[in-house]
Amino acid sequence: MSNVCQMCGKGKAEGGRIIHKGLAKKAGGIGLHVVKNGKRTFEPNIQNVRINDNGTVKTVKMCTACIRNGNYSKA
Repeated sequence: MSNVCQMCGKGKAEGGRIIHKGLAKKAGGIGLHVVKNGKRTFEPNIQNVRINDNGTVKTVKMCTACIRNGNYSKA
């Protein structure tokens, strides 16, 4: 089961999580320092939606951005 939108093709994206260490200057420290840039993945919010496709009812996987756009007809 793929986690990809069947309307726009939106899928997983890779990015980074910046990890800070230290006490903030406001709290009396010397400031936050970047110690690591950890890898992470961004997952799209995929929902199963029943649509009417030329008279046939289909269940497709759509991201919530496509659902909000409303470029489909509900079944």
